[in-house]
Order: sequence, then structure tokens, then C-alpha cells
Amino acid sequence: MNLVVQGQKVETRALKDLATLTGSEGVGRLGNNAFRLRGAQPHPELDAYCEARQLDCAFVPEDRRLGDFRLFVTDMDSTLITIECIDEIADMQGLKAEVSAITEAAMRGEMDFRESLTRRVALLEGLPEDALRRVFEERLQFNPGAEALLAGLKKAGIVTVLVSGGFTYFTDRLQKQLGFDYAVANELEVRGGKLTGKVRGNIVDGEAKRHTLQLVRRHHGFAPETVVAAGDGANDLPMLQEAGIGIAYQAKPVVRKKATYALNHCGLDGILNLLG
Repeated sequence: MNLVVQGQKVETRALKDLATLTGSEGVGRLGNNAFRLRGAQPHPELDAYCEARQLDCAFVPEDRRLGDFRLFVTDMDSTLITIECIDEIADMQGLKAEVSAITEAAMRGEMDFRESLTRRVALLEGLPEDALRRVFEERLQFNPGAEALLAGLKKAGIVTVLVSGGFTYFTDRLQKQLGFDYAVANELEVRGGKLTGKVRGNIVDGEAKRHTLQLVRRHHGFAPETVVAAGDGANDLPMLQEAGIGIAYQAKPVVRKKATYALNHCGLDGILNLLG
């Protein structure tokens, strides 16, 4: 196995310590602040050492290649982008604190996602539709490495899916901007230029995310082990566990615990280094 080490800054001293700790046969550079320690072995102090230095570390099979994978599915809010869109929309109503508290409870798995979304959307009733445009143009930002990740996946011929418990207003625009092959999300009901406080159609929750992954995988005839999924909240767990590799990105503890890999310090493009 190889140990992939990544972070905002990887010191030479840390690489030497890790090589000694894991009995590595040598160190190779994967990119800026990303390295591969060849022939590394697990060590009980490894995780604590890396976390103390804000490094992400993961054991990756030596023969794994990016070309082994066929499908990538990702969450949007707080995974692909830095914000929770519904919280920022609520801020236009002066209700951000109230909505954010419900969002956080749902992401930690303390509240059913469908219930949480229904309660949060209801608070948006009467808000002008233009608030969505303002959030997209003024507040939405990508997490570091998002554009590089999508470019790398597309170059490798991997099918990409954006599936979100958020809203189609945002996923549709991000699909065009980043070139996702598919995008699935909830549709806010609008009448007379204002939000009604309701969602049109079925709610996209954790099971719907898993089902979307399955549908796209089966449509293309991809094997389960060729699927990668990324997310941060409890409602992402069904699709992370359905995928061959599930990646928790800056995620809640319940998600980090159950994912294949957890990235807490490097950018989203660090996912490429885990895939070969």
C-alpha cells in the first residue's frame, strides 16, 4: 500500500517522520503539497500525528489508477461549494440563525432530512425569487480545488453527477458552469415571483441520492466498485456507502466515521490523488 499525504502545507520534516513511522520505501510527489509514501505500513500513531499537523493521510493500493473509475457523484452544499444555500436564502428573511440550526441538526443525523427541509423551506414563504439570484451571484463560492477536480475527472472520461438536497436553481447553473453530466435537486415552488414555502415534487433526501447513483450506474452499465461519491452530511451516507469509494469532505463526525476516506484539510482536488 501507498500512503497519500496531503494538506495546505506539507513540511519536509513531517514527511521524514511519516516515512520512519510507516516504514516507507520512498517518497514521491503527487502535486503541490501532496505526496505518496511507497510501501507504507499502518501505525497506531499515524492518524494522531497527521491530525496534529493538519494533514490528510490515506492508504491507497499501489496499483490503483484514475482510469479504474467510471462514475463520480457529489453533494453540493458544503461539499462542492462553501455555503448551505438555504441558510443564505433564509438570511434574506433575517432567519439565518433559525434555519442554520435546523440544517446543522439534519447534517449531524439528529433530524430526519425530509422533515428538516420541509420546516426550513416553509420559513422562506413570501421571499422574492430574486433572492436566489443574489445568493448565487453574491455568496456562492466553490470549495478549494473544485474546478480542478471536475477538470481531472472529465479528462479521465469519468461521468459526473451533482445530486443535492438543495435546489435546482443552483444545481442547474453549476451543471452548466462545471460541465456535470447530470444534476438532481429539489425544486422550490414559485408563484407571482415569490417563494411559496413549498417544494415541488418529491424531496431529494439521502435515499433519493442513493437511488440517483444507482440509476446512473445501471444506465451506463458501470460496476459498483468503479463508483466514487463525496459528501459531508448524514443525508449523504446512503450514497457514500453505495459507492465503491465514499469520501467524506470536511464532513460531520458521523460521516467521517463511515466513509472510505475523510479529507479535512486539503482541497477537493485531493480526491484525484486518492484515485490513482
